[in-house]
Parts: sequence; structure tokens; C-alpha cells
Amino acid sequence: MDANQSPKRQLQRGEQLVERAFGNSAVELAVTASARLSPRRAPGTDVDVTRVALMRRNAPSSAEWTASAALTNSMSPLDDAELTLSRRLKVVLLVDLVESVVLMQADELGVIARWQAFICYVNRIILPANEGRLVKSLGDGLMAEFDSATSAVSAAAAMHAWMAERCEPLFDGRPLALRAGVHAAHVFVGRDDVYGAGVNLAARVATLAEPGETVATAQVRDLLDDVLDADIHDLGDCHLKHIDEPVRAFRVGPARDLGSQPSRVLPVQLHATVAVIPFACHLAAQEFASVGDLLADGIIERLSLSADLQVVSRLSSGSFKGRSSSLNEIATCLDVRYVVSGSYTVSGSTLAVTTELADASSGHTLWAARLQSDWRALLVPESELIHQVADAVHSKLLESAAVKACNRPLPTLRSYELFLGGITLMHRASPDGFELSRRLLESLAERHRTVASAHAWLAKWYVLRTIQGAVDDLPRAASMALEHTRRALRTEPTSALALAVEGFVYAHLKQDIGSASRRLAAACEMNPSEGLAWLFSGVIHAFLGEPEMALQSGHKALALSPMDPLRYYYESLMGSCEFSAGHYEEAIRWCERSRKRNRQHLSTLRVLIAAYTAADNGAQAILIANELRRLKPTYTVAAYEAQSVAARYPFGQQIARALRSAGIPG
Repeated sequence: MDANQSPKRQLQRGEQLVERAFGNSAVELAVTASARLSPRRAPGTDVDVTRVALMRRNAPSSAEWTASAALTNSMSPLDDAELTLSRRLKVVLLVDLVESVVLMQADELGVIARWQAFICYVNRIILPANEGRLVKSLGDGLMAEFDSATSAVSAAAAMHAWMAERCEPLFDGRPLALRAGVHAAHVFVGRDDVYGAGVNLAARVATLAEPGETVATAQVRDLLDDVLDADIHDLGDCHLKHIDEPVRAFRVGPARDLGSQPSRVLPVQLHATVAVIPFACHLAAQEFASVGDLLADGIIERLSLSADLQVVSRLSSGSFKGRSSSLNEIATCLDVRYVVSGSYTVSGSTLAVTTELADASSGHTLWAARLQSDWRALLVPESELIHQVADAVHSKLLESAAVKACNRPLPTLRSYELFLGGITLMHRASPDGFELSRRLLESLAERHRTVASAHAWLAKWYVLRTIQGAVDDLPRAASMALEHTRRALRTEPTSALALAVEGFVYAHLKQDIGSASRRLAAACEMNPSEGLAWLFSGVIHAFLGEPEMALQSGHKALALSPMDPLRYYYESLMGSCEFSAGHYEEAIRWCERSRKRNRQHLSTLRVLIAAYTAADNGAQAILIANELRRLKPTYTVAAYEAQSVAARYPFGQQIARALRSAGIPG
């Protein structure tokens, strides 16, 4: 907007900006002063340049609009605020206009006009679409609250998009841009404001964002799926002003278009690929919301026992719980052809389930049924309803009888909810959540001593803790993990998860490759859909200098767990498999993808240093080495050689040489 234009012309231009924000709607923009200020008129004109009023034809009158705004923005008396404040879990979004002071000095009216158009669009379009509430708008920023992290980051992305695509630059060509911060916390919510340390933290993380970016805390990241909700980049531990401890932060951008996902080059697939989505709960059955997970988990476990099928893990297919995703979106994300889904309702003790099997390649429903059962029957080892669904799916796909197997769900629904909570928290970025998952699973194991799953997942907890580099006493960690795998295998000798975890413990904590290989081979044979068993097997083959088998196992693991919460670990170890084959550029690609999801995984950084060194990019190897030293200042090559079983083999020896050449102390 040209600063030399008359104020009246500038206001007319402002009207056009707002009209553009709402398509063909006729929107009038005028500039009004606060009631506390005297009107200021431009010399020689009758235009009041300090007066802002926003009115839309066929909408409330300007008087009604102003009265409504006054009601929304008026401050409650202190005694009212004390009576109406309530503490709730909210997702707080703070948005700032970048370099607002400089922009205002350059073109005050131009900035005001654009900001008013933006706020109007936010209020009428963005927040209603994302179920958010505008808490307050300042001259160069706004605060909004949401009940969902997905809605908050979606709203932030829409705000950035409006500024980039629909807001004209100022008269001198400078564009307007936003930076945003998001945090989830318990805050005090009033009619006119939101209070608490969580609000302050959202404002602080916003300072980490570049123009056009949104930065979120770990509490928000844990509520997002990095395929369906957002493109997420780990920024690591960040130091913020007036915050005592470093804060783990993540850059969150718009989710990638599922149709534009790069195709994955995988070995020829000879099995039918199936995903079972958690069943949807009708409103009348919300108190039985966990039944949908119970149904899906039982069906997955039974189908996974068939060597004829490749079944996506529950942790991956569970990402679609509660989402209105299309069949094509599910198939694209999970890389499957067939999808099992359904819904249910509960009346008294009667569970009514509607389920179907669909072919994603054609969109046709291959089989559908409505079944009834006593919901308590789901809690016995042999659930007839789960067997009916799984057997029908298997028969329809392969025209053969389903494999008979023992399905042992937890004895009570309450316990199953405890089980789900322990598994979910185990894969969170928050250290508190990770520790809580151990306590939940220990409580579950104590309550149900004959349930193998609780002990298998507890053993995996100790493995994940080792993966994260949080273990100082490796022998004790190995002893604890093995104690749980042995308990699981005593109860259920065919538990593939327990065998896979035990194989990892023997390889990485006890440095016994022979025992590890035998257990991993048995796990893959017992359950061909156990992704961790294939992943750990791939790494063992890489250590032993068997690159073809390493790549085969690695790709199998990736195919089985396309959306696993531990995806960064799968990608990191796939990088190790490619490195063992001498495919250094591919190793870099996989490890960089892993590093984007988690910048604090030491194994990823080590393989990256070695791959960049082997690819004649020593400068980048040194940069990664410096990042590793910042993360672990006392880390040495000697420590790696002492702790890693890989250092006994040419694979690890090459990594050790690369670490030294990149500047890691010997």
C-alpha cells in the first residue's frame, strides 16, 4: 500500500484486502479509535484515520458488531474472575507478527489494515474450522486456545498460509509474516483470558520460530502423528529466556499431501497386506471407548499368526483411531491393499459390531457383517467374536481356514486400558511420560502374573531406555530386561515380542551374537509380522557382514511398521543396513530422516559420521561429530568400542575410524 496515497484511498485499499479475504463478500473496512482516544483526522480530509469498524453486508450491523466485541474484550472485575477461573488442560497457541515495530514505522495504516483483515479471517474462518477460541488479539499478536493439539497446529498452518498467499506486501515490497508457539498444559481459563506458566512457555517457544514457522513443545509433539497431522522436525533441547531448564522443542509444519509421498522401493511382496483400524465407538457407548482397541488388537494378533499375511502393527494402524480418513489415505500411509474397519455400540451387556473388509486398490467392500456378543466375552483367552472376524477376513483373502491360535487378552477391560496407557506413554518424547509407562506396566504385571504381554513390554521398556542412551549400568539393565522376557516366555513360549527383545538384550547388552541370532530367528518364524524381530535381525546381519540379508530384514521391518511411534529407530537401523552394504548415500538419507525425527539418538549420529566420511564429505562428518559432542561432552571412541558389540566386527571398526577422523576423542 503506497504511503503517499491519501488516507481515504488507503482505507479503500484496506476494504479491498478484507474483501479478498472473504472471496466475493462485500466487506467494509474503516479505522476507529479506542474510546479512550480522541478522533484524529488527516489534514484536509474528512477521514477519521484512527477509527476501525468492520462490517459485512447481510451480517450484524456495525453497532451490533461493536457491542459484541466490547462484550468479548471487556475485562471482568477481579472478584468475577476469581469466581469464574477454572483449571483445564488446553493447547495454547501464541502468534506474533514478525518485526511489527519496524513495519508499523514504515506503513502504520497498511499494517493495521492487513492485521484487521487477518484477525477477521481468523475469527470467522480459521478458528471455527479448527474448534478454537480467540482469547485475545493485541496490535501485533494473538492468543488462541484449543482442546486438541491437531487443531492448534492446523490453525497455525492456516494462519501462515493466509499471510503468505492472501496478504499483499507493504508498499515497499516487504511481506508480513508470523511466528507461532504451541504448548499443551493445565492453565487457568477465564472468560477473557488464559493464565499460567503454560501460556508463558508457549510465548517463549514462539521465539524459536523463524518467519512463517510454528514451534511446539514435547507435550504437543506427543499428541501429533508425524505423517497425518504435521511434518515434524526435532530441534533438540533449547534454552529459553526465564526458563530454568532446557525445553525440548519441535518445528511443526503442514502435513505432507499423502498423494505426494515418495514411493518406497521394497522387495517383491508375496503376501496380502492388511491393516486393522481401531473400531469406532458410537456416542451412546463412550464409556466403552477402549473396546474398539481391544477388538482391533485381538484381530491383529490372530491374523499375524498366519504366515500368509503381512499385518501392519497395532501401533501404526492405531494412528487412524478416531479419524475420518478415506480408504485411499489409509492404504497410502500404511502401504497396504486391504483394510479391516468397523464400528460398535453397547446396550447393557450386548456388544453389537459392524465390520467390513475393503480392497483399497478398487474401493470395493469384499466382506461385511454385523455380529453380536456379550462384551465381557472379549476378555477371555479365546474370544469367539474376534475369532469370527479374523477367520472371515483370512478366509476371504486366502480362501483357506484361519490358523488356530491362542489369543490371551488381559482379563479385565480396566487392565486393558492400563496396558494401552503403558504402551502409548512408552513412545512419548516426554521423560515423565516414559517413566510413568514403566510404573503402569509394572502394576499390570503385578496384578496379572500370568499375562505374557505385560512382561514382554516391560522388557522392551528397558531396551528403549538403552536405545535412548539413558543407561549407565548396562549389566543391570540386561538383567532386568532378561528377567521380564523369561517371565513372558514361561507364560507364553511363543511370544515373538519377548523373543525379539531377548535377542536384542543378548546382542547389545550381553554382546552374545550367537544367542541373539537364534532368538531373533525363532521370533521371525513364530510371528512373521513382528517388526522388531526383523529390525534387530537386520542389524545382526549388518554386523556380521551379510549386507543382502541385512537389507532384506530391514525392508521387511519398515514395511511392517510404517507409522510406528519408534519410526526414527527403524530408519536409523535401516541406515546401518545400507551402510553395511556400502550404500553410503542411502545410509545418509535414512539416517538424516531419523535425525529429523530425533536429534538425540547416538547410533544415528555415529552412522551418519561414518557414512559422510565414506562418501568423501568430511566437512559434514565433522559438523555431525560436533553435534554429538554437544549432546555427550564426555563421549569417546574408546567408550564406543567398549560398549558396542559392533566394534568387534569390520562394520563397527569402520565407524570407530570415522569417529576419530571427525574429531571424537580417542
